[in-house]
Amino acid sequence: MNTSASLPSAEPSEVGLSPQRLARVRQVLQSAIDTGMLPGAVWMVSRRGRLACFEAIGEQDPVTHAPMRPDSIFRVYSMTKPIVSLVTMMLAEEGRVQISDPISKYLPMFASPRVALEHAGEVELVPAQREIMIHDLLRHTSGLTYEFLGESAVQKMYVASNVATLERSNAELIDELAKLPLMYQPGTVWHYSRSTDVLGRLLEVVTGSSLGELLTERVLGPLQMNDTAFHVPESKHARIAQPFGTDPESGVKVQLIDARTRPAMEMGGGGLMSTAPDYARFLALLAGQGKFGGVRLISRKTLELMTADHLGGLAITTDLLSPGHGFGLGFAVRTAAGLAPGPGTIGTYHWSGIGGTSFWIDPAEELSAMLLTQAPYQRIHFRHLFRNLIYATIDD
Repeated sequence: MNTSASLPSAEPSEVGLSPQRLARVRQVLQSAIDTGMLPGAVWMVSRRGRLACFEAIGEQDPVTHAPMRPDSIFRVYSMTKPIVSLVTMMLAEEGRVQISDPISKYLPMFASPRVALEHAGEVELVPAQREIMIHDLLRHTSGLTYEFLGESAVQKMYVASNVATLERSNAELIDELAKLPLMYQPGTVWHYSRSTDVLGRLLEVVTGSSLGELLTERVLGPLQMNDTAFHVPESKHARIAQPFGTDPESGVKVQLIDARTRPAMEMGGGGLMSTAPDYARFLALLAGQGKFGGVRLISRKTLELMTADHLGGLAITTDLLSPGHGFGLGFAVRTAAGLAPGPGTIGTYHWSGIGGTSFWIDPAEELSAMLLTQAPYQRIHFRHLFRNLIYATIDD
């Protein structure tokens, strides 16, 4: 076991995990590597505040055959969102924002949003019934969308406006998004979107700092997440984890964010690069109810608010939330013991990244786990497989 995450460690049996079943996790992942389904992976399991397993297997780069390292650097994509959401709630604790605030208070270009209604191929723009609130950005009920989730009229407008480019600044992206109509009325449906990108810009306006500076000041620095940033400096390029050039099943070319280049946009919804040791410290903070290593970043009650369901039965537009799940402020939240096609506990919360990274925290079992790969087209399979395997290791 590698303890480079600087976390208290334990033998698996000391925290109620089966060493034999953890070995099975390793065997399954190694088999996927041996059969060419994964280039490599880093994975960790922690229980009762102690790290029980932390391993790197396979290759960091399938071209050079450099071995995976415990401190390999991954594009974590949407695992950026929980960090940005946490900083938002830290500012709320300080009274600098309220999540009930309309975002137009800080981003006036969103003062009069319009909603696109499609009728037989025609688009009608109607006024939004209410403004977007910070709460909506945090829980993805803003009415915004992601261009890659479908081919609606609004999503086609996103594509035509090239909102995905990283060559715009955060401010320029928000100016562009504000010109486009919403896909849904704010507060009416859960629809995964660029909400956290907008939230990142809002935080810049509130604090006067760039998003990267703000995240470093409030979370990355205090937790000593020294390898987490919006790009990888040249001195660390040899540690960047790379995907296969093409997907092993479909043959589709794999294209991920260029980790080496500093982007103009510090994308709040998906721009961070990180390592397993770094992100494990963030998970330890969450599992520690807002406190880790003597550092409290957020109160227990605020974290409870973040990890509670905030949808209350609102319609869910995509399959990104499994049955039996709602959404909190930056995390998916399990709301039923059953319904979901996998093990878990009510109150478990999680999120993942499109590049192949995922984590979850189960407060009742005092269990957290993380899998980092760079295999975007295999991500859903291995996300579910890994969770099933880890829950099977509980031995008490």
